[in-house]
Amino acid sequence: MEYRVSFVDHLIRGLSPPIHEFLRGLLFVYGLQLHQLTPNSILHVSIFITLCECFLGVQPNWALWRRIFCLRRNGSHSVAYNIGSVVICVRSDVDYFDVKFPDSVQGWRKRWLYVHEESSDSMEYNIAPFYGKTKKFRCRSWDAEATEEEKLATEALMTRIRELQSTRGKELSGIQITAYFLRIRMQPLQARKNPLWMYAGDEDVERLSTDLSAKDLEKLIRRISKLSKKDTVPSSCKVKPFCSANPLPEGHLVLSSLPPLPEGGEVEERAVVTDDNQGASRPESGVGGSQKSAASLEKENGTEVTSSTRSSLHAASPKGKRKRDETIDSGASKADTSRAEKSTQCRGETFGSL
Repeated sequence: MEYRVSFVDHLIRGLSPPIHEFLRGLLFVYGLQLHQLTPNSILHVSIFITLCECFLGVQPNWALWRRIFCLRRNGSHSVAYNIGSVVICVRSDVDYFDVKFPDSVQGWRKRWLYVHEESSDSMEYNIAPFYGKTKKFRCRSWDAEATEEEKLATEALMTRIRELQSTRGKELSGIQITAYFLRIRMQPLQARKNPLWMYAGDEDVERLSTDLSAKDLEKLIRRISKLSKKDTVPSSCKVKPFCSANPLPEGHLVLSSLPPLPEGGEVEERAVVTDDNQGASRPESGVGGSQKSAASLEKENGTEVTSSTRSSLHAASPKGKRKRDETIDSGASKADTSRAEKSTQCRGETFGSL
């Protein structure tokens, strides 16, 4: 069909087209395009999907997501990013995996290429055309908490997450989850026929490339985390992930809760539009109140500040919906060249509009 602007640091964190329906719904609810998410934010979504499918044995659960995460602008009074303008944060009152993000991802906006989107009989997973804005304002959906009903429905999942982190001798970490999906060569953010709990090993048809060497895998994990050369890269998970060789228990209840997607075309946004850095809501929604400045979460040097920063803000319930704006953001690392060759073509010219 056409070429989509892509970023190397998104692909190596689990993103490939066509994108997973959970990610499509997330972008719709939050009114985002893929290029507006930072690399660490992309990794947050990849880890969450892997956690749900491989260790909780459920489809990516939207109610669970809303209990754990919120969004913030990545910018300040003097800097407003078009690329990487939004960060995904873990809520301050949630005990979640320490994924050991690097403090910043230097120069990622310059590492771009094009991904060729092939024609398809179904438009279900295709990406909406690129739509650039000079400044991204906060929507109230970014802070929306799970309802009491959703909290009740996901309490067992939250309990299991706490157990996975704290069971003595079997503590699961964010780095272990990241290393797992990189090791098995599956892209969590790609639309797949089967969930990851049905992963069939080396012969799985949905693998995107052959195994990485131990050296390349270790190098890639260090690249997307803040592990130093002295830190040990986990060679396996302390908790055995669900897969075809370790199937879900008989009678296991597979919960389903996906974010809403637009029906019948574009949907207009009624939600609040707020400048995080000004701290005051704009009159479009009629919702008042103030918010903590996002400037404390950011640097002004054009790099991404870690999206694992904990947010202390309270959430407001969204009632509006936003027009769907998506673009594909993926790419290829040196270790992933064979994967990228299947679906990408690099262009030499500078992408000046970014």
